[in-house]
Amino acid sequence: MLRSVLTIAAAALVLAACTTTAPPPPVTPTTPAPPTDPAPPRPTTPATPSPASFSALQGWNEEDHAAALQAFRETCGVAKDPATAEVCRRAKTAGPVDDARARQFLETNFRPEVVPGQGLLTAYFAPEYEARMSRSAEFSAPMRGRPADLAMLDLGAFDPSLKGKTVVGRVAGGGFVPYDDRAAIEASPLDRPLAWMRPEDLFFLQIQGSGMLTLPDGRRVRAAFAAHNGKTFVGIATVMRDQGLLADGNTSGEAIRSWLAANRGPRADGIMQLNPRYVFFQTLPDDGRQATGAANVPLPAGRAIAVDPSQHAMGGLFWIDASAPKLAGAFPTYRRAVVALDTGGAIKGQVRADLYMGTGQTAGTEAGRVRHDLRLWRLVPQLQP
Repeated sequence: MLRSVLTIAAAALVLAACTTTAPPPPVTPTTPAPPTDPAPPRPTTPATPSPASFSALQGWNEEDHAAALQAFRETCGVAKDPATAEVCRRAKTAGPVDDARARQFLETNFRPEVVPGQGLLTAYFAPEYEARMSRSAEFSAPMRGRPADLAMLDLGAFDPSLKGKTVVGRVAGGGFVPYDDRAAIEASPLDRPLAWMRPEDLFFLQIQGSGMLTLPDGRRVRAAFAAHNGKTFVGIATVMRDQGLLADGNTSGEAIRSWLAANRGPRADGIMQLNPRYVFFQTLPDDGRQATGAANVPLPAGRAIAVDPSQHAMGGLFWIDASAPKLAGAFPTYRRAVVALDTGGAIKGQVRADLYMGTGQTAGTEAGRVRHDLRLWRLVPQLQP
């Protein structure tokens, strides 16, 4: 993942972890009244998502349909679902299309289906940071490669019902034990770091999951996700707000990073260590492409989302409708078609998405301000003749 990452948002920075009007309020499900007789209640059947029309999607008329279709056909090859794969084939053979023809293609080949409930939209980006090949007072945090003793255990090998689930740890004392947390890793000796960074920059790079490093001689090196320590991601924004370190409503990524930089040393280290998750990297040549997500394809800026893979498949097309921003300086709404191409440690649940903004400072500033109420539609393939 890019956050897998790209495991992992500046907006994950909101560390709990473009643009148009407000969606209707979510419908709150009601709880059935308890039975009046002593018989045990009958099990209920989960509600089936209701189909909708494209006219029900706020912002659909204003969408850049050609850009949406282009993002889909550039990345839909990762889809495993046969219906999505067939629509992908049609999209790839459609040739150049203008906005009207792209809209017609999307409306003919997909049907909106609401994902019940209201959730959260955050955003992430591929950062660019200065780095050094030797340590200094300013560049004092080592970017570590994957440790030789870190192992991922596939639980499906022991129980078929756990297929696809893994745990991270190491062999010790004749058993398999959890891997160290952030504080323990940072206190451990290091033979050969991949690079040296400012501590707050490394912390944010770990949240995003990958990025670009620039060296004093002008060289650019890609820092790509290699592994993580298996710990649950814990956001620091709420703690910083509750401790009075940040003002309520000003817990954006840029605000967090500024505080960490201004308090570099034991005080900032203590705050960052509240997040036990630690990401290890590998370095690759700069190929000039956008960052790659969990689906192993370059992420189209503004058109890719990280999702919970237990809820949504890679390569699926979705409509996001996000409003009611929680952070100062944010765009009021995000309404657009996006492709599920990544995952993230803080991205859990059906109505939860992390929008990829692109590379560099401008993308990072915007991503750090995204914390919006989210309504989500799955655009379901329609195999019409």
